[in-house]
Amino acid sequence: MKRSTLLSLLFALLLLLFSLYVLLDAFVIPRVYEEVAETAPAAEDPADAETEAETEAVTEAETEAETAAVPHDPVITENSYDDGVLTIRLTDYRQYDTTIHVAEVTLSDLSRLKTALAKNAYGKNITQKTSAMAAQNHAILAINGDYYGARNKGYVIRGGVMYRRTPMSADTEDLVIWEDGSFSVVREGDYTAKELFDLGAREVLSFGPGLISDGRITADSDSEVKRERTDNPRTAVAMIEPGHYLFVVADGRTSENKGLSLYELAEFLLSFGAREAYNLDGGGSSTMVFNGKVVNVPTANGQKITERSISDIVYFGS
Repeated sequence: MKRSTLLSLLFALLLLLFSLYVLLDAFVIPRVYEEVAETAPAAEDPADAETEAETEAVTEAETEAETAAVPHDPVITENSYDDGVLTIRLTDYRQYDTTIHVAEVTLSDLSRLKTALAKNAYGKNITQKTSAMAAQNHAILAINGDYYGARNKGYVIRGGVMYRRTPMSADTEDLVIWEDGSFSVVREGDYTAKELFDLGAREVLSFGPGLISDGRITADSDSEVKRERTDNPRTAVAMIEPGHYLFVVADGRTSENKGLSLYELAEFLLSFGAREAYNLDGGGSSTMVFNGKVVNVPTANGQKITERSISDIVYFGS
């Protein structure tokens, strides 16, 4: 064999191996960039002891006056949960030739609305099923998040920690969950991730688009791109008011369920009085878990009914 031919074959082999590595690095090889730290209890400042003693009587009086907010042992049924602070009611609706699973949630402790990352780590190609993340984080109700790990851009703030500040594009719409439990849909071109963080954003999810803002539908059926017009499984989160939320997952891609366009999803959420609503990752990612059970029909192609492994969830915890 000629030396030139051998060199050509060697070059072709190296090129093939490099291409294979690039594909594996992009879609398979997990890389942990940062592990999620558990918050340790703050050390007590001795100077606070006197203040606590001075206000103890007032605190006791306030506690007695707020007995309605005191948690009790959870009362759980197949489609409801109530522990005195968090109330969840699941209802299935049949609209647009599709089964739509709705979890209506009210709570007085806003810290129980949370997000979690697969394997408690921020990184690339780190995934788990929604049900596995729900179990790991003792979630009572969980839905899939924005699958941040499928992209290298788009703001990522979770649990008050800023993980990614690179914007997807100026027109990308993000969901911001503020410390007071309120929602906002913002454009990445209007705020940097640092600005949102400094303003008090506790969670920022980057998928979109926004569906409802200030009580008005923002998903335009006439100007939607093809992805948005297509009937698909959908996942969305909506706020009626701080402390009153909707988690929604619509089935699709099966003979029994057509799926929803984004405009249909927005119309449906508006009928509940949603003031803000946002579209999360859908399609094969769409999954809702309640008390350890998957309640919808997750499917990627209409042929195989199974959960997809993803990078994050939004949930209500105990």
